[in-house]
Amino acid sequence: MSEAYQQAWQASTANPEAFWAGAARAIDWFTPPTRTWDEGGGWFADGVLNTCHNALDRHVADGRGDQVALIYDSPATDARAEWTYAALLDEVGRVAAMLASLGVGKGDRVVIYMPMVPETAFAMLACARLGAIHSVVFGGFAAHELAKRIDDATPKVLLTASCGIEGKRVIAYKPLVDEALDSAAHKVERAVVLQRPQVPAAIQSPRDLDWQDLRAATAADPVPACEPVAAGHPLYILYTSGTTGVPKGVVRDNGGHAVALSWSMKHIYGIEPGDPWWAASDVGWVVGHSYIVYGPLIAGATTVLFEGKPVGTPDPGTYWRVMTRNGAKGFFTAPTAIRAIRKEDPDATLLHQIGTGACRAIFLAGERADPDTIGWLEEHSGLPVIDHWWQTELGWPAIASCFGLGDVRRRRGSCGFPVPGYAFAILGDDGKPVPDGQSGAVAIKAPLAPGTFATLWNNPAGFAKNFASFPGWYETGDAGHFDPDGFLNIMGRTDDIINVAGHRLSTGQMEQIVARQDGVAECAVIGADDPVKGMIPVAFVVPRAGFDADETLHDRVIAAVRADLGAVAALKTAFVVPLLPKTRSGKILRNLLRKIFNGEDWTMPATIEDPSVPELIVQAVKEGVS
Repeated sequence: MSEAYQQAWQASTANPEAFWAGAARAIDWFTPPTRTWDEGGGWFADGVLNTCHNALDRHVADGRGDQVALIYDSPATDARAEWTYAALLDEVGRVAAMLASLGVGKGDRVVIYMPMVPETAFAMLACARLGAIHSVVFGGFAAHELAKRIDDATPKVLLTASCGIEGKRVIAYKPLVDEALDSAAHKVERAVVLQRPQVPAAIQSPRDLDWQDLRAATAADPVPACEPVAAGHPLYILYTSGTTGVPKGVVRDNGGHAVALSWSMKHIYGIEPGDPWWAASDVGWVVGHSYIVYGPLIAGATTVLFEGKPVGTPDPGTYWRVMTRNGAKGFFTAPTAIRAIRKEDPDATLLHQIGTGACRAIFLAGERADPDTIGWLEEHSGLPVIDHWWQTELGWPAIASCFGLGDVRRRRGSCGFPVPGYAFAILGDDGKPVPDGQSGAVAIKAPLAPGTFATLWNNPAGFAKNFASFPGWYETGDAGHFDPDGFLNIMGRTDDIINVAGHRLSTGQMEQIVARQDGVAECAVIGADDPVKGMIPVAFVVPRAGFDADETLHDRVIAAVRADLGAVAALKTAFVVPLLPKTRSGKILRNLLRKIFNGEDWTMPATIEDPSVPELIVQAVKEGVS
């Protein structure tokens, strides 16, 4: 354990207000806060700031306008471009002027339904500049899902593009946007369309405006000044899928968000002003908000905005080329991306040819990182691979090895230690802590750290439910345990703990066993209904390249789980499938697998990356279960 981590952890738990007051000094406040935590007002309640000012204006004012702020690297379109802080400020200012001309101001909502292009980042920062509240929705989302978000956020303006590029597919956005706007109960005043050459869009409706035409029409308008907002003023709404099918809008404030992201870039990721940094995510997800757009720019770093896929644009060497080409000192991706690369290039031939350049560490999050994947990446990259854990609700890491504090302790299968500012407990059903090594509900002591969600948009009762099961604690919805050395292990959602004939078993633990088997690229284990035992585990396995015809894979997987966990594990069914259904952020849709296997009705998830995959699973189940 590094001394710096130990000191930070002790300071954050012994006196949280003093700790975060110190962290807040890294932010440029129009009115510095005099209260760090206020029970009724939240973090830095009387402070006044602007997030765009902290991300752009202050760096230019400090003489760093010529430093590169944003790199757009798009293997999908074979394009690359750079913006200095001064140039990025100019672009953001022009978009802010565009929005202001449409009547957008402080507190108004703007829905951003766009691909991974620089204009998406410009738009987010422009909203922040005006004090408007943006809600980024993945470009390509189903029209009815977009309509739900429009009705909940009630935006004044929607920003979109004519198309997005998903690997080798080009998705026209305008028909989806039109359908959503026409079906939504809330009527959006204006829709602004960025034309892309791959699929131009027709501008026909009176509500539609062409992005470039609007930019030209407002070119002479003054750039709006940064709107001072209270620390608790919402910066954005980010929707996650609710359990009832109704999306829940996570609300992020301006003050705590800026403080937390600034602290995390330096102390978790080890990124200093001027350092190139790359998070291979999408701005439709919380990772994109925190670590493509806001975090790196608030910290004064250089951020890479990537449009492409880990494989197929053009091959499994894309990540290593982008990393080296842009000099990234830190890299963040999802475990599923590494598994996809390994599936296509199991010997890491391209990684060895290209290298990792200036990169000092690789960070994984978004989906459970199995030890085998971490081991493969560490072996072939020669870099520390740091798994860490957080959620959309939290907005920044809660469990990690804090690389920037000199803490590189790692244990494969664990996501590290509580980050300073977070106090964790593993609770039993009675709400009391369980002994180390025993699994239970992962909970975080309230109040949560700065930068975490302040409420749910239009749903304060839904927000309160997160603290209802264990009063004084935030229920993460994940199951896990501390090991004797203090490493925190997240084993999956609490509903991934299955009861097999009275035995509580972790499907996450089974997945780790399956993933270790030779020839397994990735896997998922679900709990399926069984008339005798209540539930039984069922595995879905994707073979690595060269193992597609391996008839022993099914039996080896089952034998391995039995050998590790004993007959009580009761894993007798394993399907070898070409792909697993995933969201566009890489999360495996285990609930969809469960419904298919159980023969329940299911609908195509709005977040699915490849809509053809569920039918492959349906066919595999039909062929494999009599």
